[in-house]
Amino acid sequence: MLFLYNLVVLITGFFLKIVALFSPKIKLFVDGRKNVFTVLQEEIKRDDKTIWFHSASLGEYEQGLPVIEKIKEKYPTHKIILTFFSPSGYEVRKNNNFADVTIYLPLDTKNNAKKFLKLVHPELVFFIKYEFWLNYLKELKNLKIPTYLISGIFRDNQMFFKWYGGFYRKALETFTYFFVQNKNSKVKIESIGFHNVILSGDTRFDRVNAILDRDNSLDFIETFKNDQPTIVIGSSWPKDETLLTDYINQAPATVKFIIAPHNIKSEQIENLKNGITKKTVLFSEKDNKNLVDYTVFIIDTVGLLTKIYSYGTIAYVGGGFGNPGIHNILEPATFGIPIIIGPNYSKFAEAIELVNIGGCIVISNKKQLKQTFDRLLSDKDFLNKKGEICKSYIQENKGATNAILDAIL
Repeated sequence: MLFLYNLVVLITGFFLKIVALFSPKIKLFVDGRKNVFTVLQEEIKRDDKTIWFHSASLGEYEQGLPVIEKIKEKYPTHKIILTFFSPSGYEVRKNNNFADVTIYLPLDTKNNAKKFLKLVHPELVFFIKYEFWLNYLKELKNLKIPTYLISGIFRDNQMFFKWYGGFYRKALETFTYFFVQNKNSKVKIESIGFHNVILSGDTRFDRVNAILDRDNSLDFIETFKNDQPTIVIGSSWPKDETLLTDYINQAPATVKFIIAPHNIKSEQIENLKNGITKKTVLFSEKDNKNLVDYTVFIIDTVGLLTKIYSYGTIAYVGGGFGNPGIHNILEPATFGIPIIIGPNYSKFAEAIELVNIGGCIVISNKKQLKQTFDRLLSDKDFLNKKGEICKSYIQENKGATNAILDAIL
């Protein structure tokens, strides 16, 4: 079976080079891997001490960041090597301040795994959440390098739990510890004979909780808000915006709206703005404008949404009317504000839990959206209760990073 796996990897690598001629994203995937070994040779010396973190994409990077920060504090003389599989992670975080070397992970061939680990020679290795590359894991086991899975998730549909997944189950023998997010994952991995499992929780809670200790002030948002009730609409898609613009156009004049769309292409921003009848300003046009005079503020840039949530009275988090579903609800939750989402959230454990305990409200149509916004804006006790549930949820689930470090160190 491992022979077939290696054959599939080689064939996939060949076809990706062809697809790259037509797909900008795949071109990034292929081109970004061309000079990886050269970079490693230049950046890592033979006597350097290193620690390697691997993240599939951006979400996993954010999940692993609390551990990266703590490990960096504990091992200040070690170089942190961070790898990404996906362009959507690497291209956004290639210039991060936490890793000494940030690169794409070479495709999982035998030769690549041996060459990579010879150049990096890590003392510790961390895989974040998932991605189990068999040749890398086999070589790590051969080299007897301590290897950990952090914020792990195990589900019934994974190869490990199939009758034909024996070679995948064997690869799991590499891991020194599995730090898993939930009880179901612990039960699943233990059911196939692994007992080096610790129910640590999700490191994302530590990540978002740390936001509270940072300076989240934005002068221009402070001016725009002007102490008015403010609905922050984060990571919205057109399907979200179709519902939202109707409400915005008929909402009370005292309510302000900040919209940070998922896609900030000029055409989509223009369509959004044209659908709103109230006085609207774009972030890119805000200079020399009297922001207090506007009702709607469209954020046509990236990197500000987390801080903007701190000014919200209510948060609407987009993505719940499409696939794969809603975006990050933990960031607004940490600021203790009620959250509204669309119906597609079943793949996100934190959303399911927040819906079940009442901090997050699900809507499916314009009528439900209006009723929910109106009640939250008119009933202060209801608003505060929902917000407090969200805040408590974050506080009660933090601590995964310390649990991981306690076990490792």
